Amino acid sequence: MQAYTKHSSIAAVMNRANVDTDQIIPKQFLKKVERTGFGAHLFHDWRFLEDGSDNPDFELNRPEFKGAKILIAGDNFGCGSSREHAPWSIADYGFNTIISTSYADIFFSNCFKNGMLPIRVDAPTLKALMDEVEASPGIEITIDLESQKITTPAGLSIDFEVDAFRKETLLQGLDDIAWTLTHEQKITDFETQNKKQLPWLWPSA
Repeated sequence: MQAYTKHSSIAAVMNRANVDTDQIIPKQFLKKVERTGFGAHLFHDWRFLEDGSDNPDFELNRPEFKGAKILIAGDNFGCGSSREHAPWSIADYGFNTIISTSYADIFFSNCFKNGMLPIRVDAPTLKALMDEVEASPGIEITIDLESQKITTPAGLSIDFEVDAFRKETLLQGLDDIAWTLTHEQKITDFETQNKKQLPWLWPSA
């Protein structure tokens, strides 16, 4: 997992509330367990017309938002089923940050597990961010995870909260398995001691 530090990126606005995981990645594309390749189907039903061409009315198809890594979204983002393919598809498309007022709990947790930073802000702050982007589409916003701050070209400076453990794993680029392996020596020491104390649990040792 790539470490998340300070970066500036184009921010795309999707001013829609209650965007559910079936719209993020429709069920017909859930055909593999690898995390790659899902970005091509992100928001498929909104993003493409029936003939497979880009829908010019869909927000993310705006040329000003091309290459955006920051998604500013409406309330209750990621609701619906708990499919982890949703954050996979968002990350594979290129986003590493989502800003909203609220998220479904499982989706929120899955973002961190897949190297993305979901930021919660209040409604007036979200509106201010959306208004600034809509006034000057294509502007870059800076996200500094270390200082927990969002800054914009117009001078907005927004502090955000993030769980200390999740912040540290993002800064180090550690998923659950990689974080567990940072304690490999402790695990080995425990197993060695456990084999001595309870040898019948380790018949092949």
